[in-house]
Amino acid sequence: MSDPPPIALPDLDQRSAFVEAAGLHFSEVTATRVTGWAELGPGHHTPWGMVHGGVYATAVESAASVGATMAAAARGHIAVGVANTTNFLRPMTAGRISVTATAIQQGRTQQLWQVDIADEGGKLVATGQVRLQNVEPRR
Repeated sequence: MSDPPPIALPDLDQRSAFVEAAGLHFSEVTATRVTGWAELGPGHHTPWGMVHGGVYATAVESAASVGATMAAAARGHIAVGVANTTNFLRPMTAGRISVTATAIQQGRTQQLWQVDIADEGGKLVATGQVRLQNVEPRR
């Protein structure tokens, strides 16, 4: 039995409206590491004037999913999140964040990724882990 053909990966510059609203941009995308950034401000705030934790959770999930899918694509699979644990470490009101995702474990059926989000001074503002399942895409 032969491996399925690799899947065609989407152009990462063509982000969904959801990821566009979060402001996430990717700088480097490989099967083991993803980096990116977002410029955060009032459009990302809670009613109390702080960046909403959902922005960080979105960055964590998105970066891990993109990298994990790069790894799974060679087998004709995509990676979908099954668990996302994001910890919010320090509040922000505005500024650029950097997002760095690295593969911790990559198996045939599942992957685990670590994602760190830092402010312009390099201080962690959020960190997360995403467990992903490698699955056949619906075609």
